Amino acid sequence: MNHNFRELKIWQKGIDLVDLSYDIVETLPHDEKYNLISQMKRCSCSIPSNIAEGCSKRTPNHFSEFLSTSLGSCFELETLLVICERRKFGNEELRSQMLEKINELKNMIFSFREKFTSTGKS
Repeated sequence: MNHNFRELKIWQKGIDLVDLSYDIVETLPHDEKYNLISQMKRCSCSIPSNIAEGCSKRTPNHFSEFLSTSLGSCFELETLLVICERRKFGNEELRSQMLEKINELKNMIFSFREKFTSTGKS
C-alpha cells in the first residue's frame, strides 16, 4: 500500500495507547494477571499492530479490513476498562485518561477508514 505506518497519526496514537495500557495494568490486582491484565495488553498491542500490518496490503479493501480489526480492538479495550471501572480496579485517573484516548483514536480510525475507502487511496 506504500504507507509508512510510523508516520500515520493513528498508528502513533495507538502506540501511545499501548504505553498507557501498560501503565494502567500495573495498578490492577495481581490476581487479574491471566485475565484482565493479559487481555488488556494483547488488545492494546493489537491496535497499532493491525494498522501496521494493513499498510503492507495491496488493496484499499484489505487495508480497510485491518483498520476494522484495529477498531474492534479499541472497542474491546474500552469494554475491559468499563469492567475495571465497575469492579473499582486500577487507578481512576489513568482509566479516565485511557477512555478519552480510546475515544479519540476510534474517531480517528473511523475517519481515516472512511476517507480511505471512499477515495480508494490515502
